[in-house]
Formats: sequence, C-alpha cells, structure tokens
Amino acid sequence: MTDLTELVQNLGAPRVLVVGDVMLDRYVWGNAERISQEAPVVLLRADKREERLGGASSVATMLQALGARTSVLGVVGNDGDGFHARRILTGLGIDADAVVTDPDRPTTVKERYIGRAQAKHPQQMIRVDYESREPASDRVERQLADALAAKVREADVVLISDYDKGVCTPGLLRAAIEMAKARGVRVVADPTRGGDYRKYRGCSSMTPNRLEASLAVGFAINTRDDALRAAAHLRDTLELEAGIVTLDKDGMALAHADGRGAVFPTRPRQVYDITGAGDMVMATLGLALAAGADYGDAIRLANVAGGLEVEKIGVATVTREEILADLLHSPFRAAERVPGGAKVAALPHLLAELDGRRRNGQTVAFTNGCFDVLHAGHVQYLAEARRQADCLVVAVNSDASVRQLKGPTRPLNPVEARALVLAGLQDVDYVTIFNEQTPAGVIEAVRPDVLVKGADYQKADVVGAAFVESYGGRVHLADLRAGFSTTNLIERMKAA
Repeated sequence: MTDLTELVQNLGAPRVLVVGDVMLDRYVWGNAERISQEAPVVLLRADKREERLGGASSVATMLQALGARTSVLGVVGNDGDGFHARRILTGLGIDADAVVTDPDRPTTVKERYIGRAQAKHPQQMIRVDYESREPASDRVERQLADALAAKVREADVVLISDYDKGVCTPGLLRAAIEMAKARGVRVVADPTRGGDYRKYRGCSSMTPNRLEASLAVGFAINTRDDALRAAAHLRDTLELEAGIVTLDKDGMALAHADGRGAVFPTRPRQVYDITGAGDMVMATLGLALAAGADYGDAIRLANVAGGLEVEKIGVATVTREEILADLLHSPFRAAERVPGGAKVAALPHLLAELDGRRRNGQTVAFTNGCFDVLHAGHVQYLAEARRQADCLVVAVNSDASVRQLKGPTRPLNPVEARALVLAGLQDVDYVTIFNEQTPAGVIEAVRPDVLVKGADYQKADVVGAAFVESYGGRVHLADLRAGFSTTNLIERMKAA
C-alpha cells in the first residue's frame, strides 16, 4: 500500500482522454426572500450568474485542475452555449479538437437556481434541463469515431463519462474499448443509470453508484457484502479487470479479477452538495491509474478527492495541493489549531482564513523555504518573522520542488513531516505547500503585509519583493543565527 502523499507527489502529467456528454452547468444565485404573490413559490432575488462545464467536460475540468493533460471527445450544438462550452474548454488548456458540432441538437445545459435563506446557507431550489437524449446520428457517430482513433493513440487512459445524452452509443464505446485494448490502455467507465450495461463490456473497470449498480445487478445494495457481491457480478458478467461500486458516505467496494475484494471506507465530511462527486471520483481514479497506481491506492485517493468535492457548492474542482493538505492533517490533525481550520491548509482554505483575520484588522507576515531539517536557526528566524505581523504564513516547498532546487538526494524528510513539524511551532499560524521552484504565485495570492526572508538575501533578490511593495507592503530581512545551516548540519551528521 502506497502512502497517498507520495502518490500525489508522483502523479506526473498523464494524458487522459474523456469520452462522453459535454454540458454546461449554469448557476443562478440569490436570496430566497419571500413567497411570490403570483403563485405559492419562493421568490429568488438573483444577484449572481455563473457557468461551469458539466458532464464529461466536468470530468475534464477536474482532471486539468489535478494536473493531467486532458482531451475531450463529445458533441455540442451549433448554438451560443456550444460555442461557450468549447471556449471554456480551450481556455482551461483542455484539448477540444475532438468535440463535434451537431447542428441538429442543442448543447446540453443544466440550469440550477441556488437560494440563500436570510443571506446564508445556500441550497439548490430547482434545476432546469435543456437537452436531447436521442443517440448521435450515424453521421455524427462516424465523425466521433474518426476523431477517436487519433486521440486514443495519444492517451494513457480513456475515461467514459456517460450521461445518456446520445454520445456514448454502443458502436462508439465498442470502438473506444477495442482501440484502447490494442494499445494496452485502460478504459474506465462511469455508466448511465439503467439495467443494461452490455455496451461497457470489456472496459478495464467501471464506477456505478449504489443505485446504478443495484439496477444493473438486480438486487439491493444495503450491506458491505451486498456491495462486494455486486462489484464481483459486474466484473464477471462484463469481463472487467475490476468491478467498483461507489457507496457515497460508505466509500467504495472493489472486486478485482485477481480475487481481491475490499470495501475502502471514507471519513465523515460536512456535505454541502453532492453534485459532481461521481465525476471527481472518476477523474481521480483515472488519473491515479494512468500514473501507475494500484486499484486500491487509486480508490483511496479518489475517496479523498470525492470527499473534498462534496464540501463545496456545485460542480467544483479540487487541486493536488488541497488533497495534500487534507492528507497532512488526516487521520491525525496538527496539535495546534487555529480558529476555523487546521494549521496545514491548501491555498483556497488559507485565503479564506486570512480573509477572516483581515476583516478583524489583523496583518499577515509571509515566509517560505524547504525546512528540510529544522534547527535552532530556523526557530529563531520564524520567531522574528512572526513578530512582524499578527499572524505568520509559512509556504513550504513540495518534495518535487526541493529536488529541483537541491538535487535528487533531497529532501531528507517528506513534505508531510516537514509541514507537521512547522505546524507544531507556536510562532507559525499557517503552513501551505507549493510545487513550483519559487513561491511567487503563493505570494501574489496571499498578498502579505510583510514578506520575510533571511538577511543573507539582498532585497532586490527576494522573490515577490517588488510585488509586495507595489501595494504598500514591506520586506523584512531577518537575522540568521550564526553556525546553523541545513547543508552543514547534514554534512556533520554524515561525518559523525
């Protein structure tokens, strides 16, 4: 069993082809103020409108946020929504060359109305769908098959995201499975609801939820044994490498062709919205398998990512940094906690925490480093950094980032250990992890009041110095304790 933090750090950038139904998810937000005078319905006073990609394009968006190189094969209509969906895909860096325009059908749009009660607690009130469920015409299916041949040749894994909007015809799926098998590439399907799953025969694995699997196997899934039996039934009847059944809050059940069977639990979450959870599980599972992970580890990672997704409203993305932060304080938490969250925080959570502090008039200091072997010089330096403001954020280089800076033998300690040690220091309020060689992006997001680096730097050489001073912040060069250096310490330990 692989440590999941190590798996996340070594995911690389696999090439993933997503085959399925391209959609737009439209959200209209507002305050649910009163009952309408025209009818006994809630009146929503709209104040925000947002559009995101849904369906197979949602899976692609999630994959792109997780660091994959993603392509989509699907269909949009010859309309404004189709143009907009294609523009969003390409704007995110997703390859949309295999998205076919069909003038005879509308682009699928799911429009959700989200109401807040007394300006808080957003809840979905109603969803309106604009769509065609007719199978793609023979002409469009041929266009998709032609595009498929080229895209499968470039893929490390193929994901089928079937929302039953006409793209995933038996003929197209048969072609996708045969092409992928010929190249030794896995195919993972997230099936549509229904009892007949024959069109997915020969996939490597599939991820129906509890209800979908129940309909397919013909019995209710109420217990752990039911889930394992259903996964094994799907595996055997559809000639899968692994049958998987997702069990919402109970995790996932796996029945592998080598005889392994297990239920992988997930930890309890504050569930705000289950929309998109299945897509996130699919995206993470496929990415992990493409990176060489075993099914068990891929499922464990997908459980974490799916759990993070349901803590957000609507179909939302999750980043590797968020997953790492979640892994770093679960199942254990850093001993020191701050109001509103754990010390180790992914960047989005960190920014929310800092926003709350700033509303209370507090200032923020920021520093960064590898902190591979923490020593007295570090402790003194961090104490001085903390004295510059009301709270201190420490950005720590990921393992991959340290290797880029220090060479293949570093770090000595993995990032989860380094972050945990830093979080245990009284002077450190928050720890966040970054993968780049420099913290420039984190600094621009945090916008610290004080940027702290060691006195061995000239201010002109400090990454982010000019940016911080551009909005009135300042740069502080902290004293360094003589005789303390991580590199020197490592050399003395080797010589001892």
